[in-house]
Amino acid sequence: MRPKAVSAEGPRALPIALLCGLSILGAAARAQGLDAQRLGVIYERNDAASVRIARYYARVRHIPAGNIVGVRIARRAVISRGELGALRRTLLAKLPSAVQSLLLVWSEPYAVECMSITTAVAAGFSDGFCKPGCGPTPENPLYDTDGWLPADTAGWLPAMLLPSDDVALAKAVIDRGLRADGTRPPGTVYLARTADFARNVRATEYPEAVARLAGRVTVREISAPIAGSLTGVLAYFTGAVQVAEIRGIHFRPGAAADHLTSSGGVLVGGTQMSVLAWLRQGATASYGTVSEPCNRLPKFPNPAVFMNHYLRGDTLLEAYWKSVFMPGQGLFVGEPLARPYGRAAHAR
Repeated sequence: MRPKAVSAEGPRALPIALLCGLSILGAAARAQGLDAQRLGVIYERNDAASVRIARYYARVRHIPAGNIVGVRIARRAVISRGELGALRRTLLAKLPSAVQSLLLVWSEPYAVECMSITTAVAAGFSDGFCKPGCGPTPENPLYDTDGWLPADTAGWLPAMLLPSDDVALAKAVIDRGLRADGTRPPGTVYLARTADFARNVRATEYPEAVARLAGRVTVREISAPIAGSLTGVLAYFTGAVQVAEIRGIHFRPGAAADHLTSSGGVLVGGTQMSVLAWLRQGATASYGTVSEPCNRLPKFPNPAVFMNHYLRGDTLLEAYWKSVFMPGQGLFVGEPLARPYGRAAHAR
């Protein structure tokens, strides 16, 4: 939800000293962001691959030892709200109060009943986040906001999933994030229009992205599928069951990509292309839904909001989470600390 505007008359009536104090506090709040000290890394301790990847991530990202928690969780695609409750109680008991966001290192579970595991862990289970199906679901209190202290301000622990079934892929995703940090890469954001009427609805947001990002990054609207290849891709947003042109897309380290469709977040046994295809092609993060959202736009990333925050120096986790207004059914995957347009996260 966007912050409410302050009346223009209000500040004029405040003492100058108080205004100065508020300005300092505001600047401090804007300066708060996600870094290694504020990230919890959660792994499945009975899964050798999960343990291995978590240890690698913690080492290269300099995650404090107290922020790393091993848990036991059923290894299946979907768990119950009761199982989630036990998991969250463990995490809340063991994680330091400084932790504001989480990396979940496993491939399954990716859903809690009809909610995504990343939002269910973040906010707790509620039927309202997913049972309406095609209807509206609760709003994200972090949508298009400045700063990043979600646990302190909203009581949420926004999470991103790093699938562990393919250790080489997981390490490659981590390494892309590291290579991206602080590089301010040149490249292009692609906004793809498709002939898939139901899934092309996000194209209505493309003019906003072009206008909002003008002069800051190259943005191109294209018609997909494309012929040939695209290089230097910073982000790719489209809508399709299967992205026919994916093999021709070459991403910069730190790039994000997603396709608006019903079950992109179904990582195992789905009938549509999953977000894993983007990671395998070279993206560093992606997003997809785990239960039927229909094509309700607020349930998918807004490209303008995502890129605005990413270009301002937010991490991938921050920028992606801030771009989805109704995230209850959406799975965030990738490397959370990648920060191409800010100070290198691992150098802090």
